[in-house]
Amino acid sequence: MAVRQPRYSKEEFAQRGDALYETEVRAQVEAGNHGKIVAIDLETGAFEVDASEIKACDRLEASHPDAQIWMVRIGSRHVRRFGGRTKRSV
Repeated sequence: MAVRQPRYSKEEFAQRGDALYETEVRAQVEAGNHGKIVAIDLETGAFEVDASEIKACDRLEASHPDAQIWMVRIGSRHVRRFGGRTKRSV
């Protein structure tokens, strides 16, 4: 299996991913998918949604083998959270 090389700097990767999510993907996936992962190909704009990061990426790579993947947790600023957190009161 060939190792895929990144085509963008870390900064450009993040900027492109965030911009693509906000302008093209968010409106299509937000309703009913809170907390799920969306994997987005930065070059084609194709995306997959799943509760599992691995499943979303696997499906995206099946249809776009050379995908440059950016992941977003729908409804959150973070895909993963490290450390403790306090409960939010409702």
